[in-house]
Amino acid sequence: MAERPVSVLLVDDHPVVRDGLRGMFEASAGTGAEAGFDVLGEAASGEEAVALTVRLDPDVVLMDLRMPGGGGVAAIAELTRRGVRSRVLVLTTYDTDSDTLPAIEAGATGYLLKDAPREELFTAVRAAAEGRTVLSPAVASRLVSRVRTPNGGAGAPLSAREREVLGLVAGGAANREIARRLFISEATVKTHLTHLYAKLGVNDRAAAVAAGYDRGVLGRHHPET
Repeated sequence: MAERPVSVLLVDDHPVVRDGLRGMFEASAGTGAEAGFDVLGEAASGEEAVALTVRLDPDVVLMDLRMPGGGGVAAIAELTRRGVRSRVLVLTTYDTDSDTLPAIEAGATGYLLKDAPREELFTAVRAAAEGRTVLSPAVASRLVSRVRTPNGGAGAPLSAREREVLGLVAGGAANREIARRLFISEATVKTHLTHLYAKLGVNDRAAAVAAGYDRGVLGRHHPET
């Protein structure tokens, strides 16, 4: 007896990418012994992804990260908060720590890059539907390095984006203003703050600014309000 198709929601702000993914999944339906796929819908932003996931209840949400109108990390965090059964598999161009770690911490089941071969993507979606963690080799090696390196917490160097956020905090900007100036969501600002607090070994904004000056992260060139 044939296995039930894996239902998928496609989330990407580029229509051409969504069309290409839909074509790939639909072409695979009914081929081979493994389960095919059923594309339930498409979303072009994080906010739309949350709404459609709740309504359509897909097995897997294939999630891009950087999108206008609500990014992927904030959407993953909201889906986790709501306790949906759908698994989120990130499919993106970016494999930097500032993208990878927040997505996984927010609740993503897996993380693949868009240059992954078709069969690797299919295998990853099936694995995600079963609740198994899937990571591209490049992302897996980065995470292993972070775990093995003791400076992954307090004392670790800030990323370029974390330095930007800290500079704006030092200039007196609130989260909403930081989000507006850096073209990111407030949820992403909070994620960056959480990470830089951990790296600086502090618990609040004032202490972060003080630690930033003390460590030389902040100087006379930080952004002004």
